[in-house]
Order: sequence, then structure tokens, then C-alpha cells
Amino acid sequence: MPEAYIVEAIRTAGGRRNGALSGIHPADLAAVVLDALVARTGIDPAAIEDVIMGCVGQGGEQSTQVGRNAVLASTLPDTVPAVTIDRQCGSSQQAIQFAAQAVLSGTQDMVIAAGVESMSRVPMGSTVSLYAQAGIGTGPWSEAAKRRYGVSSFDQFTGAQMIADSYGITRDAADAFALTSHRKGAAAVAAGAFDREIVPVRITRPDGSTALHVADEGLRPDASLEGLGGLKTVMDGSIITAGNASQICDGASGVLIVNARALKAHGLTPIARIDNLTVTAGDPVVMLAEPITATRTALERAGRSIGEIDLYEVNEAFAPIPLAWLQMLEADPERLNVHGGAIALGHPLGASGAKLMATLIHALGRTGKRFGLQTMCEGGGIANVTIIERL
Repeated sequence: MPEAYIVEAIRTAGGRRNGALSGIHPADLAAVVLDALVARTGIDPAAIEDVIMGCVGQGGEQSTQVGRNAVLASTLPDTVPAVTIDRQCGSSQQAIQFAAQAVLSGTQDMVIAAGVESMSRVPMGSTVSLYAQAGIGTGPWSEAAKRRYGVSSFDQFTGAQMIADSYGITRDAADAFALTSHRKGAAAVAAGAFDREIVPVRITRPDGSTALHVADEGLRPDASLEGLGGLKTVMDGSIITAGNASQICDGASGVLIVNARALKAHGLTPIARIDNLTVTAGDPVVMLAEPITATRTALERAGRSIGEIDLYEVNEAFAPIPLAWLQMLEADPERLNVHGGAIALGHPLGASGAKLMATLIHALGRTGKRFGLQTMCEGGGIANVTIIERL
């Protein structure tokens, strides 16, 4: 049977909105990851047959095919093609799955799956709001879609609250989960857990000096329940706050995926094997509960139980999502996001899928564990699940 292997998985450290990475064009930020994948693996860059780049805010500096523009900004030859895809928060996880499908089919042997999002330079929602301000169009949802579901819009904050209500998740529980995310992240930094997965990015400071950005800016080691509890909710009747939701973040990530033919031809050593690829879709109003269904489907297809999975990465878009996932899967909270998640480390939208994969693979390596599972909730009620086996 054909196999898809991961040879390397890396990410930049996250940058806060208008923080350390905000001065870097997103194509240049993504190019850092592409160049690092080539340098770390020693591959001939001309042998890369495609770059699949996840990106959500495909406007402004991320418009006009940011995947291809990243190749042109890198040291890769211009013979390397690229494509940019949008599956909302799961964009670069879907890039991984598309790349795996390509090498499994044998139509390509070596593909980079990557993601980028500069939420400082292309603000979240600006690809909708700028059109609205200019009086162009009526927005992304047609009247037919809104009539079908009886809503005036599809809103993730509303969906997160619906999940909290459905699964009995309180404000205290959400804040406690957020605090745990920061504490896990701080412990991971102290232990050097991110050293292998983070690619340094050279930045220019306001005073003109340069430095290497190697640490996630959003992490708050001094976070407290009192501080989190004092934050205002995003809307009346909600438990969601800026403290128990993912942080706006700039970042890029990438994974090199190959088949057995490429391993042999290029003398590469894999670090993981992709065991299962799943994507499902459901209710677009609740929207964010789909990782539960997708995980059940993936485990059934893989012939595995949740107990066989050693570590899980469930994106912390909002605290109720991983809390509901744990509850419904009857999963072990000690195996969840062991190095912290997006609440502490940031959620650079299109880059988060490959970012989480880098963290998952290296966490498996550090702990000597075997199987890992990654899942993301995504706008529109979609969810990806990828199961890997560390080699």
C-alpha cells in the first residue's frame, strides 16, 4: 500500500497583532518557512513538485496567490508551482491532506504543505468589511443560504456560545481551561519543547536594530484566574472573552510530505507517517462542534479507539470547543494540547493547521509516544482530522 510520510514540520513563533512580525510582508514570512524546510532536509529545491499554501484573508498583501508569491520571495526556483487554498481555520491542515493525497496517488512525490497569515497586515474580516464600506456586493452569504438556516449571518462567537450552552460549559470552566493553556505553554518554553519546531525570523526593531524572533509573543506566564475573570464578554449572555478565545496572531508554518519513492530517491528519513485523513461537515450555525463528528469518523475509518491516541491537538479557537470535544469523546485531558494551544500561543488562521502539526509531531518525539490526532473547527461547520504515527 502507498504511504505518505512527513519528513519535517516547522513553524515561526507567533507574533502579536502589530507585534514583532507585523513589519514583514506575509509572502516573505511564508518564504522563511519554505527556505527552512529546504535547508533542514537538504533536499534539492527543484525536486519540490508543488507548494500548497493555506491562507484565510486572501486580500491585500495576501491576495493574488500568496502561495506562489511566497515561492517567488524564497530561494526556491521559479519552476516550483504553488496554489493557495482556504478552508478557513483548517486551511493548512487541508493543505497537508491535499499534499498527502497527491503523494499517495503517485501523481507527485514531494509536496510542501504550508500556511501563512499576517493578521496585522491583513486584519481578520477585512476581505468582507472593505467591500461593504465601498458599497460593493451584499456579503459572503446569499439570501438563499440565510433563508435556509433562518439566520441573518453565520457567526462564530454565537456558535461558541451555543456549544457552551449545549454542553454545560461555564465561564469558570472556560477561564480555567485558558489559564491551563498559558501554564502549559510557559512550561513548554521553559523545557525547550518548541526549540526544534520554531524557525527564527529576522525582524527589524523600531530603533532600526535587528533581532531573531524565536518566542511566541502571546504567551502570558503571569495569567491568573482573577485577571481572566475580570475580562468583559464579547456579547451579552456569553461566556466568551478575549481571554478564553484564541489570540490574533501573525505566523507561518510548513510540512514536507513525500512518498516512499521520494524517500529512496533523495535519501530522506521520515519523522511520521500519515495514518488517516478525514474531513466532515455539518451544522453551519453551531458551526464549531464538527470536530466531534469528524474525530469519531476518523477513528472509525482508522480502526482505532481514542484510547490508542497518545496525544491530541484540538485547536483552541474558543475554550468551549476542546472542552466539548473532551466530554463527547471521553478523551484524556492529560493528552490534550500538552504544550498549550491557541489561547496562549495564538491562532494565525491559515497557518494554524500546519503549526499544530509541527507541535504535535515534535511533542510525540519528545515524549516517545506513537500516535497523534489533530483536529480543527472551521467556519461553515467543517472540520478536518489528521491522525499520524511517529516513526
